[in-house]
Amino acid sequence: MPPAKTGLEWASERGLGALADRMGIELVEFSAERSVATMPVEGNTQPVGLLHGGAYVVLGESLGSMSANLHAGPGRLAVGVDINATHTASATTGVVTGVCTAIHLGNTLTVHEIVVTDERGRRCSTVRITNLITSR
Repeated sequence: MPPAKTGLEWASERGLGALADRMGIELVEFSAERSVATMPVEGNTQPVGLLHGGAYVVLGESLGSMSANLHAGPGRLAVGVDINATHTASATTGVVTGVCTAIHLGNTLTVHEIVVTDERGRRCSTVRITNLITSR
């Protein structure tokens, strides 16, 4: 019997999707309970040089939805039904890091909170996503 895949192996095989790839999002750690990814500021900014608020949300949704799908398991699909973000600081250079933590892992709903920080450790955005788990 082959060894079970780690969460990071599962996510690497599945991929994060074309948008996440285009934005330079890279997984560092991955499980249904806790996931971590980085994203460069460069290339994801508003015209005034700040990391675009939507970029924070893309990072959050990528982490939260993928974590929910890992939790859902084979033959089931997790789809986002609600997402919100509060931006509290602005990254202008370097890389931001998103840490996704499960708040609720149920049979039909998951809720994850994603805290995005800059290289100095300042919280720049807090994203919360709810996913509905359905059968395929």
